[in-house]
Amino acid sequence: MNKNTRWTVLFASMAILLCAGSLYSFSVFAKPLSVSKGWSMPDVMLAFTINAAIAPIPTILGGFITDKGKANISIILGGILFAVGFILTGFATTKGMLYFSYGVLSGVGQAFAYSGIISNALRFFPDKRGLAAGLITGAMGGASVIAAPIAHNLIANYGVHNAFIYLGSAYLVIIIIALFFIKVAPANYQPEGWIQPVAEIKQEAANKNWKQMLMSLSFYFIISMFAIGAFSGLMVASNASVISQSMFGLSASVAATFVSIYALSNTFGRVVWGVVSDKIGHEKTLIALYSVIAISLLILVSIRTTVGLTVGLVLLGLCFGGIMGVFAPLVMKTFGPINQGVNYGIVFIGFSTAAFFAPKYAAGIAAKHNGDFTDAFYVAISLVLVGLVISVIYSIFIKRKVK
Repeated sequence: MNKNTRWTVLFASMAILLCAGSLYSFSVFAKPLSVSKGWSMPDVMLAFTINAAIAPIPTILGGFITDKGKANISIILGGILFAVGFILTGFATTKGMLYFSYGVLSGVGQAFAYSGIISNALRFFPDKRGLAAGLITGAMGGASVIAAPIAHNLIANYGVHNAFIYLGSAYLVIIIIALFFIKVAPANYQPEGWIQPVAEIKQEAANKNWKQMLMSLSFYFIISMFAIGAFSGLMVASNASVISQSMFGLSASVAATFVSIYALSNTFGRVVWGVVSDKIGHEKTLIALYSVIAISLLILVSIRTTVGLTVGLVLLGLCFGGIMGVFAPLVMKTFGPINQGVNYGIVFIGFSTAAFFAPKYAAGIAAKHNGDFTDAFYVAISLVLVGLVISVIYSIFIKRKVK
């Protein structure tokens, strides 16, 4: 295989996720949809909740397909479903149609694509797993940097429904082109000139399938840490525009800029923390992440200025990105690469659980307090402190004693 093939696959995969990741810019669409149709914000946010909550099923199925050497099937199916769902959202005239097109079709599509891409990329980069996971998840998170301002302008000029149709059509074209460059990583692939460390060889000799993983105490620590770590990031990702307007008094156009700032921080954080985890270990990285998340949430609650919003969103975005970039290689490190697709798909239930509760919970709290998310932030702070304790316990007692 040509030595440049894996990089071509990586960049094509990133292009697909730059499209699919636009699901996380939903806060830009939410308020215009609410106004256009007269639907309440919690009802509108349910679409985002649905697409995230159902993600474990296609993620696990996509992982199963990938583990069978058919990652391209998962990626093709996912990419097409996502784009079609996005387009159809533009034709939604009822909440049921919104939930099906955006919640189900686009949500299932994104999960299939992400599942195939992340596992395939990690197999192509056994020597740079943290970097590969960071770039792949960074593309997912970075989508909003591009999508949010474009979507805002399209909504302002053509209406929210046409914005879905135009963006979805563009995504479909980009995804189809990128699919021509997707290749499946060969079994036991090793880059030219790279020698696998002895420790990794020994670890891979003890690969665990999903049943063995579920019998391991490490699994329950990891899935809990994933859910807790993702909660605050998802809460803000889905409501960033609304938070900026209702709590900090910004206009819709300026709020869209802050959505992009959050997304850019998210993207950067995935790469940086992925590399950091390769250097200092995933356990220490998680301890640092939970600590900074707590600080960022306190800033958002206590400093009600544009500076406070900027600092809080940047720090939280960096850490949300870190959470998303760390867990895929952590799962592979802990349970081995052979069954990574299914194993990570099951662990991803932690993320999806947070995605089910966080956005709608925060929107519901804000609706009861005239747009004030303070109480939701305090709940998130409490959760992340629990996550910090769990990560410390895992780092000290579990990583050596329980596998």
